[in-house]
Amino acid sequence: MAPPKARERQVLESFYPVLALVFILVACVEFCDAATVVDVYRLIQYDISGVPFGSRAATLNHHAGSLHFPSGADLSRTVVITPLCELNITFVKECISQKKRLGGLLFLLPKILGLDGLKNEGTRCPNNGEGMIKDLLAQLERFLIHENIPYPVYFASEGDDIDAVLADVKRNDATGQLATATTGGYKLVVSAPEPRKLVSSTITNIQGWLPGLKSDGDASQLPTIAIVASYDTFGAAPDLSVGSDSNGSGSVALLEIARLFSLLYSNPKTRGRYNLLFGLTSGGPYNYNGTHKWLQSLDHRLHESIDYAICLNSIGSWDDKLWLHVSKPPENAYIKKIFEDFSNVAEDLGFKVDLKHKKINISNPRVAWEHEQFSRLRVTAATLSGLSTAPELLERTGGLVDNRSFLNESAVAKSIKLVAESLARHIYRYDGKNIQVFADDSSLAVNPTYIRSWLDLLSRTPRVAPFLSKDDPFILALKKELEVHTSDVSLQHELFDGMFTFYDSTAAKLHIYQVASVTFDLLLLLALGSYLVLLFCFLVITTRGLDDLIGLFRRPPSRKVKTA
Repeated sequence: MAPPKARERQVLESFYPVLALVFILVACVEFCDAATVVDVYRLIQYDISGVPFGSRAATLNHHAGSLHFPSGADLSRTVVITPLCELNITFVKECISQKKRLGGLLFLLPKILGLDGLKNEGTRCPNNGEGMIKDLLAQLERFLIHENIPYPVYFASEGDDIDAVLADVKRNDATGQLATATTGGYKLVVSAPEPRKLVSSTITNIQGWLPGLKSDGDASQLPTIAIVASYDTFGAAPDLSVGSDSNGSGSVALLEIARLFSLLYSNPKTRGRYNLLFGLTSGGPYNYNGTHKWLQSLDHRLHESIDYAICLNSIGSWDDKLWLHVSKPPENAYIKKIFEDFSNVAEDLGFKVDLKHKKINISNPRVAWEHEQFSRLRVTAATLSGLSTAPELLERTGGLVDNRSFLNESAVAKSIKLVAESLARHIYRYDGKNIQVFADDSSLAVNPTYIRSWLDLLSRTPRVAPFLSKDDPFILALKKELEVHTSDVSLQHELFDGMFTFYDSTAAKLHIYQVASVTFDLLLLLALGSYLVLLFCFLVITTRGLDDLIGLFRRPPSRKVKTA
């Protein structure tokens, strides 16, 4: 028979697996069920000359709350879920401007903003008396991109799963008690790395040529007309900044104009005595940085040969009037001629073009319109736009509110025809004659299918320049398309330098968990612990006897040390 000490050791060893099970249960004290996983897009993080803007954090691990929280509640560990149609812009501005502590913000964008959404700019939010969806989102985006926000801010699309979660959160908040570790509820988790600065970002310009027709023995250089549009965007969420109007409409217009004139120039009998230079530039939202570098790289003779440049910007959301923005005085002979061509063609097409003069200050680094980069080099230029005034820096540059739902294809087509016919009048010199080169019923008609297909592509493609690589599929697609219609197509890669710095971690997966309260966890742990103790006692008694069980808790006899 084994001595008592050996038997006691055996009993204790039999208890080790039970202890391991208890520790496992304690480690899993927060029982939870995964509710849903949602794609989320982080508010852009960037610096201007070292000054921070945007959301400065990416990781989330807090309970969900709604706008129905009780007054005076501590929101420092709460992610406030805010559907756009319930947006309280005053609350958002107060929280951010007054540096109130929040766990995070999650804005839910309505389905109307998707590609297949309703195409009705006047659609109103049923639960918000502040106005239309487009106005609400524009106001929110304009505020967020100019603020320094220390906590994560994300955007997501509304959907059945997240709507059901929000409904539960609202019911809980209506009781007057926010979800916490004590009360349970929903926990929002985004596991994202620390945002890092983007280094060695590049901007890519694309140019193509349509050479004019020279007379035999004519050694002089033909004059050149430049048609230019920036293709990149900027917005509150880089992965959602598709810029259907700004400047998707201008980019598509340039491609269609290149297609139309390639048909004309393919026949020597209809080839004009002007070279046509097509430029798709990058860096538009950042003072047209790419346009500046492109112009600096042009050959001096080419630079001197440019008769004028027409820049295309935001030409897909106007109603009955377009604006021709210029830097030179309206009395300038070249400006008068350009405006006359555009104005007469617009009148024939049934709408108006007005002239807007804005003098530039060369010492000011701010460049409001793309043509101003030409004007700074003393090249005659103008910008055709549906905007009557120049937007502020980083505003109206293809953000959240600028998507396919709010774009007017007919306006894009009319703008294209206006530019094409105006160029034709200048190139072929048929002033005062009622001639339409690109008549609707001719082989040179504007192609709505072509326009639609490219608008669809651009409306699905985020184009924030610092996040586009040199060999991005979209850039290669533009180059390939321009090669179809023009010759000598080339890419110009330049480092994205200057006062702007951007950070990564722009998209992530949001995991939503339904978690039990700590009180429930403790009660469950107590019940399991009691069960395990009783089970242990039962096993010891039935296998080794009651005396062994009592012996585990009996104090061993003290040993007295005999001294000499």
